[in-house]
Amino acid sequence: MPCMNVSLISPVANDSSTAAAANASAASFAALMTKIQYLETADIEQVRSAYRFADVAHLGQKRKNGEPYITHPIAVAAECASWKLDAQALMAALLHDTIEDCGIEKREILERFGSAVAELVDGLTKLEKLEFSTREQKQSESFRKMLLAMARDVRVILVKLADRTHNMRTLGDVPREKWARTAKETLEIYAPIAHRLGLNHTYRELQALAFEHSFPWRHAVLSKALKRSRNRRVDLIESVRDQVGAAFNELGLKIDMHGREKSLFSIYRKMREKHLSFSQVTDIYGFRIVVPRLIDCYTALGALHQLYKPVPGRFKDHIAIAKVNGYQSLHTTLVGPRGVNVEFQLRTESMHMVAEAGVAAHWMYKSGEAKLGQGNVLGTRWLQSLLDIQQETHDAAEFWDHIKIDLFPDAVYVFTPRSEIMSLPRGATLLDFAYEIHSGVGDHCSGGKVNGSAVALRTELRNGDVVEVQTDPAVSPNPAWLSYVRTGKARSKIRHHLKTLAQTESMSLGQRLFEQAMRSEGFAAAPAYDEAHRSVWDRLLRFSGNRNMDDLFTHIGLGKRIAGIVAKRLVSMMADRGERPDPIVLSQGRFGELDATLPTDLVLDGSEASTVMYALCCYPVPGDKIEGYLGRGEGLTVHRHGCAVGAKLRGRDNERFIDVSWSDEPVRSFNAAVDITMTNGRGVLASVAAAVAKTEADIVHVDMGNEPVGASAHMRLLIGVRDADHLDASIKALKRTTSVLAASRI
Repeated sequence: MPCMNVSLISPVANDSSTAAAANASAASFAALMTKIQYLETADIEQVRSAYRFADVAHLGQKRKNGEPYITHPIAVAAECASWKLDAQALMAALLHDTIEDCGIEKREILERFGSAVAELVDGLTKLEKLEFSTREQKQSESFRKMLLAMARDVRVILVKLADRTHNMRTLGDVPREKWARTAKETLEIYAPIAHRLGLNHTYRELQALAFEHSFPWRHAVLSKALKRSRNRRVDLIESVRDQVGAAFNELGLKIDMHGREKSLFSIYRKMREKHLSFSQVTDIYGFRIVVPRLIDCYTALGALHQLYKPVPGRFKDHIAIAKVNGYQSLHTTLVGPRGVNVEFQLRTESMHMVAEAGVAAHWMYKSGEAKLGQGNVLGTRWLQSLLDIQQETHDAAEFWDHIKIDLFPDAVYVFTPRSEIMSLPRGATLLDFAYEIHSGVGDHCSGGKVNGSAVALRTELRNGDVVEVQTDPAVSPNPAWLSYVRTGKARSKIRHHLKTLAQTESMSLGQRLFEQAMRSEGFAAAPAYDEAHRSVWDRLLRFSGNRNMDDLFTHIGLGKRIAGIVAKRLVSMMADRGERPDPIVLSQGRFGELDATLPTDLVLDGSEASTVMYALCCYPVPGDKIEGYLGRGEGLTVHRHGCAVGAKLRGRDNERFIDVSWSDEPVRSFNAAVDITMTNGRGVLASVAAAVAKTEADIVHVDMGNEPVGASAHMRLLIGVRDADHLDASIKALKRTTSVLAASRI
């Protein structure tokens, strides 16, 4: 006769008295010692040594409930011991508040307990000693430090989650006004991290505790309703248990079956999202079946489908395609007795361990015993992505924004052309997929195919799609890409590329502006940073507050420094050394008699990319007389001479205007705005487009406004032209069109 163990388990953290009792039992070191007997004797002594150190460090400190503070580190270590973490993690759990709260230096922990423990404790320490402008900035910086330490050593986040779990269990001891903020932080940050790393038991408990303290009244009402429902459904649960047990006994399959109850937070969230009453939530109860072997999962599934009818569309195979956090199980919803839907989850023992403990399951297996399969590399891709994002993101708030994107559990599973499975957040696009393969593929992604059909970069991917990426060396990231990527990795890579490109271009522009300013001062070129002029350059950099010459040129290119002022300062310093301007260069600069090798102004050909912007108020094109305005931190903006906006800027910041001119051979087309008045009728738009096309100009944008259609209408065209002559030719062609009454440049 096969062995079958059947039990019913309640949702976590719904009974405050049970939680309080657990906290009390965990508060003594003796209780901790009984939980760490899986360690070697030498390791136990190290943990004992860490406890003694922490006990002395926290001497005299009390928690809000009046208990000695040391009870908190002991409880955190006990939680870590339930995951069978190693001695170093348990020592870090005992010491995790010593740097922050007791004034202990990291160096002292390093000397007494080793570098590994010191790094773990440091990763857990908040940045209390630094000054931040806002609480949000401080919080972002703390989480960045913690997450990066976690990427290097996952034990950091395991100890942190144990710390947060105990703090949430004892949140009732702190002032009530702090409940909402702490609970919100737990729901938005710590619970998703626990889920992302597969610690589902901790994930559910944090959600339940956060819900209880965020909405105490709603929690109490739902708790009473669930208790009444549980009493009414006892017969139903017994009936399902007996029928399923009999079916598996007949099959001869050894199983462990546990009843499970939906958590209060899950019920509340479902009621709120789907606008349901409590009585309309039908999947409150379910069963988890643990079988010996992988093949037994599918055998058991067949037996269940023979016993009860499956609900269409409610079967999921998370064994063949594991969730992003490594979770594996078969899920099926069946129509049980009295027409009540009952969910079943089927898994092996190793899958169950991973499902409950996630990355912590790694420590629960000794070497040589059962393998974890996919669970053995839980979260490694995401943890590595933290380091990848850090390399491109130096702003803490931006870093945290990227990470939060990836914390949402919903995912889509797609296939590469080689049938490899990749998981991405729901809503991810072809471009996200390209960056998931490699940043080089993403940077040069020009398009791709989904299920054999060509698609655009912004195409959202769906479960089961077979995705192929096409690249082009000439393609590079542009700001528009940020509007349709979903993953933090793709967003950080694109921003990093754009920032690097902008900095390089700004530095080049700044160097050109500085050389131009030096010529205006009578020097054909700025002196080199050589032995003879190093002291002059160093003095200039101290004057400007820049780290090096590249930094100085970048600031000039961005408009944070005025090239003329910096050049005058350098010339003054050179004059102190006896270096004088060249009279010929000086006279050429003043009277405009320069030869081709010494241009007095900045020459533009359209290849300047993000460092030079062509004003949208006047749309300058080659052939127009132009002037350049160097905005503060905005780079160079080019206006047509006589532009009203440019005139206002000149009256306010005349010193920020510089001389610019067009190259004889521009490398691209430029946009110009044209206003058209035309008779209304069939085919008018087509005739206008045909007239523009005949002149080889491109229509970039069409705007006909919102005015009602009458005998005549106005249209604004944005067209791409080579120069002013090309623009004139296009306007003349429009005027010759029968339906056009008037056409002029705006």
